[in-house]
Amino acid sequence: MKKLGFIFLLLCTFNIQAQKVERVEPPSWWVGMEHNQIELMVYGENISQHTPSIKNKNIAIKQIKKTQNKNYLFVTIDVSKAQAGTFKIDFKKKGKRNNFSVDYELKERKKDSKNRIGFNSSDVIYLITPDRFANADTSNDSVEGLNEQGIDRKHDYARHGGDIKGITNHVDYIQNMGFTAVWPTPVLTNDMKESSYHGYAMTDFYQVDPRFGSLEDYKELSSELKKSNMKLVMDQVANHIGLEHWWMKDLPTNDWVNFQEEHLAGKFVNTNHRRTTNQDSYASKSDKKLMNEGWFVSSMPDLNQNNPLLATYLIQNSIWWIETLDLGGIRQDTYPYPDKHFMSNWAGEIMKEYPNFSIVGEEWSYNPLLVGYWQDGANNKDGYKSNLKSSMDFPMERAIIEAVNEEEKWDTGLVKMYEGLANDFHYTNPKDILIFVDNHDKSRIFTETKEDIAKTKMAVSYMLMLPRIPQLYYGTEILMEDTAKPGDHGLIRSDFPGGWKNDKVNAFTGKGLSKDQKGMQDFLKTILNYRKTSEAIHSGKTVHFAPDFATYTLFRIKGDEIVTFILNKNEEEYELDLNRFEEIGLKGKKVKNILTNKTFTWKEKLKVKANGVTILTTKL
Repeated sequence: MKKLGFIFLLLCTFNIQAQKVERVEPPSWWVGMEHNQIELMVYGENISQHTPSIKNKNIAIKQIKKTQNKNYLFVTIDVSKAQAGTFKIDFKKKGKRNNFSVDYELKERKKDSKNRIGFNSSDVIYLITPDRFANADTSNDSVEGLNEQGIDRKHDYARHGGDIKGITNHVDYIQNMGFTAVWPTPVLTNDMKESSYHGYAMTDFYQVDPRFGSLEDYKELSSELKKSNMKLVMDQVANHIGLEHWWMKDLPTNDWVNFQEEHLAGKFVNTNHRRTTNQDSYASKSDKKLMNEGWFVSSMPDLNQNNPLLATYLIQNSIWWIETLDLGGIRQDTYPYPDKHFMSNWAGEIMKEYPNFSIVGEEWSYNPLLVGYWQDGANNKDGYKSNLKSSMDFPMERAIIEAVNEEEKWDTGLVKMYEGLANDFHYTNPKDILIFVDNHDKSRIFTETKEDIAKTKMAVSYMLMLPRIPQLYYGTEILMEDTAKPGDHGLIRSDFPGGWKNDKVNAFTGKGLSKDQKGMQDFLKTILNYRKTSEAIHSGKTVHFAPDFATYTLFRIKGDEIVTFILNKNEEEYELDLNRFEEIGLKGKKVKNILTNKTFTWKEKLKVKANGVTILTTKL
């Protein structure tokens, strides 16, 4: 009996010790990757007092790093010769019997994963705030143990209950509308005490927020999108975390977050938001430091990407999600705020693993010089190489809104579009820039145009014709607005009608939509589905003619396909003199109006719709 008792005690000790390893991140990896030297963050009580070892002859420990915090070990393993399967990492404490092991899995990499194609100018991305799109699983509306409980749809900044399954259940709607990619705002755990719905203050980089669903739900969304020939774009944040992140309760190093000492002393150091310091050759060191190291807001600790352990952690995390979710792209939040040399390395490492992948970085600037600086291939005076395929076109977004709203004069109105597009000479590859007219941070386009449907249609359709990657925000297709409080984030991110049981209006089916809403939905559906197959719009030559008599004409040309786009801001029908466009070579050719489906021959005159949009194609 004594012997059996000893064995029982030994087993109990093993279990207790094994449980002391609370986390190993990344939680798994793949064989056959370019990144085959993996840095494991091992977290557990006094774990640094143990020495890890691996008996598998095909897997070697290359480096073990301890930090000031005894609860962390960073173990770099070489899996270049490994095979798929589970192996043990043994942990031994000198002179002690309470040794233990943890299992680690190496997975078989998806076939042709390396050659995955990211989003590009043939795509139109549908941006969704998941909490506000559709609630398919009411069982996760409140999850015990998390800080923010329950839902309150009457409160703009509370959780409303939308989830991942809500998107998955409406993949058919998204596809039928003509979208080819979906970008949900972050759905990883955001265990903040308030406003946790938006997801940008993450508290766990490897866990799906249970109020949005599970990892399996996230995988299913990606799978269903892929079956419908659509791509999943993941919203990631390398700049900051949420104050409730588990790191903040037990920081790995003395410099894991910027201004760490000040934070621990109860002080908040805010970024100055002076993004130009990244390019400004005259910028002071103090301005640069405050820009890149100051916290975005007091609830979002700023990560120190100059810490090499954290830098590797973030790179591996991005790659882990690409493989796990079979991603078709990444949108990186607040791109100019982290250390720019880290961001170059981060993007470069991802593109090394996936040469045809796509990443878009958010550069909220209305200066095209700054937007162009971040695009890969830019001839930057300081020699900076970004490795970033795409940045966001805030300058053109502003130009489009001004163009449709302003009175037509020599230097106002449609000329803003014309001159805005002329700035493309600055971009390495304009068609890889992401264009939008509204998003989750800015007023909706219908509010921006003072709820003028004609102007809204002009703005959105022009965007879809450009040599760009267009992004539309959910609800733009049914004229959702934030007019009561323009720019208010909670209102901008209103619930999509029909996403909740007993909604009186259902935009997915059309039930209860007004005539104007249905008209806008049909308008966009027609253009988007034409755009899906238009090589001229995807990658054709662009020619535009200076605005004249409150009209503006742009052509996209590839082979025999010529797309003609005409805006007419006149309050009456206008007759265009087509001789002006002789160089395009359309005279005598049959063209079809994709909005009316009428076909006619291009001659010398063309009457265009008052205060509206005309789109013609030679692809009959």
